Amino acid sequence: MNKSTPQTPPDRDLPSMGSAKEILGNDAKRPRQTSQAPKNPRKPRAKKPNPSKKPGGRRWLKVLVWFNVLGAFFALPMVAIAFYMVTIYPTLPEVSELKQVTYQVPLRVVTQDGKLISEIGTQKRVPLDYHQIPEPMTQAVIAAEDEDFYTHSGVDFKGLARAVFELVTTGEKKSGGSTITMQVARNFYLSSEKTYLRKLNEIVLAFKIENELSKQEIMALYLNKIFLGYRSYGVAAAAQTYYGKPIDQLNLDEFAMIAGLPKAPSAFNPVRDAERAKLRRNYVLRRMNELNFITSDQMQAAMDVPVHAKLHGAEIEVEASYVAEQARLFAMEKFGETALENGLTIVTTLDSRLQQAANQAVHKGLQDYERRHGYRGPIEQLDAAFLADKTALLSKLDAINNYGDLLVGVVTDFNQTQTQVLLETDQTIQIPFVNLSWAAPYLSVNSKGKSPKKPQDVLKVGDVIYVQAQGDSWALAQEPLPESALVSLDSRDGRVLALVGGYDYFRSKFNRAIQGKRQVGSNIKPFLYSLALESGMTAATTINDAPVVFHDGNLEDYWRPENYSGQYYGPTRLRQALALSRNLVSIRLMQQVGLNAAADYFQRFGFPEQEIQTHKNLSLSLGAVEFAPMDVARAYTVFANGGFLVDPYFIAEVRDFSGAPIYQAEPKVVCPEDNCTAKTPAERVIEARNIYIMQTIMQDVIRYGSGKLASSLNRQDIAGKTGTTNDQKDAWFSGFNPNISTTVWVGFDQPSTLGRVEVGGRAALPIWMDYMRVALKNQPNQPFVMPPGLVQVPINKETGMAVPPSTKGALYEIFREEYAPQIPKVSQQQMESITEELFD
Repeated sequence: MNKSTPQTPPDRDLPSMGSAKEILGNDAKRPRQTSQAPKNPRKPRAKKPNPSKKPGGRRWLKVLVWFNVLGAFFALPMVAIAFYMVTIYPTLPEVSELKQVTYQVPLRVVTQDGKLISEIGTQKRVPLDYHQIPEPMTQAVIAAEDEDFYTHSGVDFKGLARAVFELVTTGEKKSGGSTITMQVARNFYLSSEKTYLRKLNEIVLAFKIENELSKQEIMALYLNKIFLGYRSYGVAAAAQTYYGKPIDQLNLDEFAMIAGLPKAPSAFNPVRDAERAKLRRNYVLRRMNELNFITSDQMQAAMDVPVHAKLHGAEIEVEASYVAEQARLFAMEKFGETALENGLTIVTTLDSRLQQAANQAVHKGLQDYERRHGYRGPIEQLDAAFLADKTALLSKLDAINNYGDLLVGVVTDFNQTQTQVLLETDQTIQIPFVNLSWAAPYLSVNSKGKSPKKPQDVLKVGDVIYVQAQGDSWALAQEPLPESALVSLDSRDGRVLALVGGYDYFRSKFNRAIQGKRQVGSNIKPFLYSLALESGMTAATTINDAPVVFHDGNLEDYWRPENYSGQYYGPTRLRQALALSRNLVSIRLMQQVGLNAAADYFQRFGFPEQEIQTHKNLSLSLGAVEFAPMDVARAYTVFANGGFLVDPYFIAEVRDFSGAPIYQAEPKVVCPEDNCTAKTPAERVIEARNIYIMQTIMQDVIRYGSGKLASSLNRQDIAGKTGTTNDQKDAWFSGFNPNISTTVWVGFDQPSTLGRVEVGGRAALPIWMDYMRVALKNQPNQPFVMPPGLVQVPINKETGMAVPPSTKGALYEIFREEYAPQIPKVSQQQMESITEELFD
């Protein structure tokens, strides 16, 4: 995954660096204000009375002036209060809204069995009820922010007076004066603009809040709303962000650290500035001790704990980022922009066990490809001086991106056949030579250098490398150049059981499973052969496998297709031709059934019409058409489920913040046609007998054909088809049992050859096998069920003609009753023998 540090929003109030007051709060002692009379005061001279002035008139004038002054003094506040009550007070929000408050909570994406895939949103928050908040958390916050919280009526008049006095005497506002209740009013209702009117509104709202809500409700609102750094809002989110665990598992020092953050989430952040955060944490612990929340011994023990906070993401249980992105798009399309902040939970159709198996299969398959083609060298080489500084070395390793299941390490020593490696996790491992003996120098996709004889032939001390865990051992690895995609569907209703869109989402967010349209090669042939059956042919029909040259205006001037082996085998039964993937038989078959019929028939399997029409020429028979793996997997579900077309879907349900469902998938479901109870039954698109014959032919692909490697699974219920395009640019395998259809693709994002031998049965099939081995583990190993209307007839394996059952070397082929040949009483060989005897 890509290693990066999230950006931190600016502080609510960012204090200057040097003030003890801003770290320790408002309890620092202030100098006492004193006054002193001046020495030797001069006595004023007594004025002589002026007999010409009348004392009575002056007295009345003074009374009148003072009356007006006092009247104004009392009237102006009354007018201001009246003005406020008439114009501003009615506009203040209703406190009752806080009882139904909704928080910005990220979108959660989970598997069908409830495992977390992703959290998506701008704010990380886990809202808690008051009873879910541990007591040490509330005590620590009270000690840090508002020690009189449970006794005041919403406003701390002493604190306000102190703040006003500081503002008047120094021109600066050094202490806050805001209670927790006032902060709740500000956080929920008011802007962060610092004006006297906002402060007045804050005070009035605080009184209203205290009058209508309990202290517990107010505290819960505060602890769920407050910003605590790194997109974390609320103490539960902060516990996960800084300590990677639920809030009820925090220790005392961790509670105090979080409680110290509201004052300045950036300045006192334990990840950014551990020393300053420690000062703030220890201040909170001292205040807790002074308020008798903790003992002196508890305080000291917590103070002695080193700062150990570090950034943690949400605890992802299943890696399925490609599906998480599809879920995000679905939520925004269905519920709008606010879908990412309303606390919705999207329940996907993924099975966590199968998704993990799919991830592992793709990772292993691409590493196996790399090992077949040689070692391209280390990521980089570090000198001895760098190796001597372990702190700098680990920081260097941590900065290198690692993808999939790979870890970054550096070679530090050799011990006979063992290579010692220091990992980015500060763990030292040993790589046995057998696990790097593959690392002959890479020369090209078709060649590599000499095989190594010892570890030093491959590695040097200071080499920065990728390693991969293999059971209890470790192996040398490298970042794979090709990509892969895997799609696995429940063939009974189309739900996505597992989906991998590439080697690593953080390396490339392009979803090859859904967006990557590539030529499918021989993966298309089963659909053509099914059309041949639909047209009246049988699995025993023979087509000539011989060289041919075509002139086609839609293709090159002359097209000379050939088999992968470069050989030709003459007349070949359809069953054998598909099992062995004979190209020339497929081309002649396309000629016989017709391009228009093929285009219409392929669409029955859900293939996009536009793609088919774009490639409607003879090369369609060899898979020159481009489809995404999802398209192919869906089409193969028709073979798996007996002939029904289902629609893939990956969202099973959406729940609101309270857990109530607000969306439920209604998929098309395969069910018995004579007794179907499904709300939306899937449509039958191919006749059941046709499907069964195709199932048995594709079982032969695994028994003796191009996919015979999969016979090692020892299953009676699997069938499939390989696919390889020109110059081995794309490798496919699509296969199924009655319940699961899975498609795997391997290739380069920019099409180029994978190598001469990298056909579908070598590059893609092992990934399919590793996945299906897990997927089929708990499923009964039972053959496909034969529908009525089919018969088995003995035939000659060379000609496909029916023969008497006693004929030596005869094999039984499956026919639909109306297309079954008449079984002769005498075989062709016996007839020839009789004829020879008659004319001898």
